[in-house]
Amino acid sequence: MASSTAAPALPARADVVIIGAGPGGLCAGIELRKAGIDDFVILEKASGVGGTWWHNRYPGCECDVQSHLYSFSFEPKVDWSRPYAGQKEILQYVEHVATKYGMKPCCRFGREVRTATWHEDSATWQLELADGGAIEARVVISAIGMFNDIFVPDIPGLETFAGTCFHTARWPEGHDLSGERVAMIGSAASAVQTAPEIAPIVAKLDLYQRTPQWVIPKQDAPFTEAELESFRHNPEAAAALRREIYRQLEGFILFSDPEALDDAERAGLENLSVVRDPDVRRRLTPTMRFGCRRPLLSNLYYPIFNRDNVELVDCGIREVVPEGIVGADGTLRPVDTIILATGFETTRYLSAIDVYGRRGVSIHDAWADGARAYQGITTNGFPNLFMLYGPNTNNGSLITMLELEVAYSVRHIRRLFDEELAWLDVRADAEAEYNEQLQRDIDGITVWSADCRGYYRAPSGRIVTQFPYTMTDYRARLAEDDSLRYESVA
Repeated sequence: MASSTAAPALPARADVVIIGAGPGGLCAGIELRKAGIDDFVILEKASGVGGTWWHNRYPGCECDVQSHLYSFSFEPKVDWSRPYAGQKEILQYVEHVATKYGMKPCCRFGREVRTATWHEDSATWQLELADGGAIEARVVISAIGMFNDIFVPDIPGLETFAGTCFHTARWPEGHDLSGERVAMIGSAASAVQTAPEIAPIVAKLDLYQRTPQWVIPKQDAPFTEAELESFRHNPEAAAALRREIYRQLEGFILFSDPEALDDAERAGLENLSVVRDPDVRRRLTPTMRFGCRRPLLSNLYYPIFNRDNVELVDCGIREVVPEGIVGADGTLRPVDTIILATGFETTRYLSAIDVYGRRGVSIHDAWADGARAYQGITTNGFPNLFMLYGPNTNNGSLITMLELEVAYSVRHIRRLFDEELAWLDVRADAEAEYNEQLQRDIDGITVWSADCRGYYRAPSGRIVTQFPYTMTDYRARLAEDDSLRYESVA
């Protein structure tokens, strides 16, 4: 795995501090530099660039957006090996972008931000780091996104387990599962991708499922050499494919076409039909509508349930004991390794760190009923702070959404500097009006309104992840001159 060279020391101050060196943070740095803003630093807790693609290295890890759209418009990659790229290829692409655009010298690796505090008198942010360091900034761009803090379920006795236990997002390098008895807890994206990779090598795989998911077929045959040659020597071929992927995604992401939903469910049931045992097939069959939870794609997941060494466990978990897992049915299933395929604390966003805004208000208090923001980017009471992949921006291609958010943020940052303003802060009424309409439109998407225990909702019940419009809508919204929706002080 590629790693980064040593970076210069942390400066005491910068005009802009970016938190996170994933695709969003790198894009922000690139666009700041294009806008003539060179005094910035990128703080990254990992030892290299990539964000979620650095941390998630589990077997089978891959993207669920087609690769030609999962790349920056200003740096298209035309020779992806297959329609849905794997983690290694995506990380190589991110490394390439960071190197080509000179972002690595701007990064400070191994620097985890713990707190960010706004100082009204100096109109600056003070960031405190886990290693005891600190840096002052006029502007902060949070590029930590949704998939930052891993979710570890509260299972009685988990800490007593005598074997190996880890989360898919923290897969230990070199751990060999060959011949082991493995329990995988969770049946969403990482489980659907990982289970087919490890099932052939383990002695036993118990897959613990709480809710059956829709898993539809994935059109993912590797590109032929002829296709790759066409992409390499005729850039318009790759551009045309990118436009077509965009068009198809735009027409589907709002789940508003009943016929399309029916087609997806039929495809899911046909995918599921390969499971030979009728009882197992029944227990794998979703009862929710397609789209209620994150749609999953795989051609490899359902066939593993025809293997003698794979067991679907859907009775729930009573407790973990040193030698294994006791199901709600009282059965003890001995295991050597427990893999937590339980996802992330997706509704936390910026509140994954302690942030204190104007008058010392904590982001945790400001977001007591769930994360919220104006355009998913700024939130009242926290001046000169911009979020990428923030609340209610999850839809379509993450890379496309990030580019739009970065352009919007840089425009306002450029205004801040050009007009010699001390700070900009979105007005409370503008944020409230935006979110009230947003939630009304979310309520209009039927499949998201159902209670299917997905990751979309904050504990209050409010959906804080989903974006109820298209990427084209978002582009138009962010292109508007909304300067009057901000208050400012010179």
